[in-house]
Amino acid sequence: MELIEKALEFESRKMSNMTTSDRVEASREAKSLILAINEIYKKTKESKLMDIMKRLTEKKRKIEKRLKGVPTV
Repeated sequence: MELIEKALEFESRKMSNMTTSDRVEASREAKSLILAINEIYKKTKESKLMDIMKRLTEKKRKIEKRLKGVPTV
């Protein structure tokens, strides 16, 4: 379960003071973790995996929101 350890480590990482390239890299890492966990989830249907994916997705959305910036009206 090395994948779950990576996901939990990613989740506990600080996201402040990141450069734009760091944010892009973190977003891509989150996406790859989510997709890998999803493949395992399809086979096992463990609710623990779904919870991890939801938390990673929320963190990924926050990172991407910061990347895109505030829309001008």
